[in-house]
Amino acid sequence: MAFHEKEVPANASVAQKAMAWVDSRLPVTEAFKRHMSEYYAPKNLNFFYIFGALAIVVLAIQIITGIFLVMNYKPDAAKAFESVEYIMREVPFGWLIRYMHSTGASMFFVVVYMHMFRGLIYGSYRKPRELIWIFGCAIFLCLMGEAFFGYLLPWGQMSYWGAQVIVNLFSAIPFIGPDLSLWLRGDYVVGDATLNRFFAFHVIAIPLVLIGLVAAHILALHEVGSNNPDGVEIKNTVNEKGIPLDGIPFHPFYSVHDVMYLGGFLIIFAGIVFFAPEMGGYFLEANNFIPANPFVTPAHIAPVWYFTPFYSMLRATTTNFLLPLWIFLAVILGLFAINTKDMKVKGACVAIALALAGGFYLLDAKFWGVVIMGGSVVIMFFLPWLDNSPVKSIRYRPQFHKYIYGIFVITFVILGYLGIQPPSPVFEKISQICTIYYLGFFLAMPFWSTLGTFKPVPDRVTFESH
Repeated sequence: MAFHEKEVPANASVAQKAMAWVDSRLPVTEAFKRHMSEYYAPKNLNFFYIFGALAIVVLAIQIITGIFLVMNYKPDAAKAFESVEYIMREVPFGWLIRYMHSTGASMFFVVVYMHMFRGLIYGSYRKPRELIWIFGCAIFLCLMGEAFFGYLLPWGQMSYWGAQVIVNLFSAIPFIGPDLSLWLRGDYVVGDATLNRFFAFHVIAIPLVLIGLVAAHILALHEVGSNNPDGVEIKNTVNEKGIPLDGIPFHPFYSVHDVMYLGGFLIIFAGIVFFAPEMGGYFLEANNFIPANPFVTPAHIAPVWYFTPFYSMLRATTTNFLLPLWIFLAVILGLFAINTKDMKVKGACVAIALALAGGFYLLDAKFWGVVIMGGSVVIMFFLPWLDNSPVKSIRYRPQFHKYIYGIFVITFVILGYLGIQPPSPVFEKISQICTIYYLGFFLAMPFWSTLGTFKPVPDRVTFESH
C-alpha cells in the first residue's frame, strides 16, 4: 500500500503542517475525533458519571508520585522504614509526595466504589456492556492487589503484620496452600525477600496490567457507547448522518463538565493532604509510624479501610457459621432446582449441595473464610448474567428493588466498619448476618430481579436542560 502524505493548504501555519505530518504517520486527530469530539454520549448523564474520569486522574497522580517515591525508597528490610522517614524529613517536598500517594490510594478506592455503584444502579453491566463490566472488575482486582503489595513497602508495624496475616491465609488452601504462601513470602517468614517481591509487583508488574486493562475498558466503552440513567440505547435513534438524537459530543460538553467537578475533587484532595493526611488513622495508621518488629504483635491487626468489608466476611466465617451458611446456599440451590425443568440442572444443584456439605465438614472454617472473601469479589464478574430484570435502570424498577439496593449499600458499610473494630461476639453475629445478605444479593438476584411491577421505559432519554 502506497504511502500518502496528508495534504494541507499552501497558506497553512507551521503548527497545521506539523500536525498533518504527524497524522500521516499516526492518526492523532482521527483518534481525538473518535474518542472525544465525535464520541457522542447521552445528554442526560448526571453527577454519578464523573467518577470514571476522576479515577483516571487519580491513577495519573499515583503513577507520578510513585515514580518520585521510588527515586528515594530502598526495598531493603533493614533500610525501608528509614528510607520512608528520609523521604518525609529530608527530601525536598518528600512529605507532600508521600502524603499525595497515600491519600491517592484511599481516594482511588472512593472513586472506584462510586463508579461501580453507578454501574450497579443503572445497569451498566447489561448487554451490550458485559465486557466493559468484566474489564472494570478486573481493574478492581488489580487495584486491590496493587494496594496490598504497596501496603508492605513502608515496613511499619501494621504493614508487616498485615502482610503476615494475609499471606498466611493462602496456607489454608488444600494441597498447594503451604507452598503458595511460601512462594509469596519467598521465605518462611515475611522478610527481605517478601519486601523485594512485593516491591516488584507494586512498581512494575501490576501497574502494567492495570494500564492495559484501563485502556481496554475505555476502548470497549467507546465501541458500544455509554449507558445513561434511563438505560436507553441512544444509538437506536439517529438522524440522517447517523448521529444519535439524544447524544452530545463528549468534547467540549462533558470534558468541561468533568473539569469543573475535577476542580472540586482536587480541593477536597488537597484539604486531606495538607490538613488531615492520616484521616484519624483510616488512611495512615499510627502503628505504621513504628518500625516493623517481628517479635511484637500489635494488639489489633486490621487492613486499610477499603479492604475491611471483605476482611470482615473472612472473620465472620467461623466454625459455628458454616451450618447457617450451608443452609443458605442450599436454599439458593433449591430455588434454582425448582425454577428449571432441566433434570441435569436439578441434579447438578443437588450434587453441589451435597459437595458443599462434605466440604464444610471436612475443611476448616479458615479455608471457607478465604473462599468467601475471594468469592465476594469474583462474584461481581458474573453480574451481567445474574440480573434477569427486564429493565436496566433502577428508575424503572419496582420500589422494593430500591430498598434491596439500599440495604446492600448499608450492609457493605457496616461490614467495612466492623472490619476495623476488634473482634467481639456481637460484632461477629452482625458480620455473619451482613455476609449472608451480601452473598444473597448476588446469588438470589436471578429470582428477586424479576419480581414486581416494572415501569415502562421511554423510547428516548428523559432530559431537562439546566
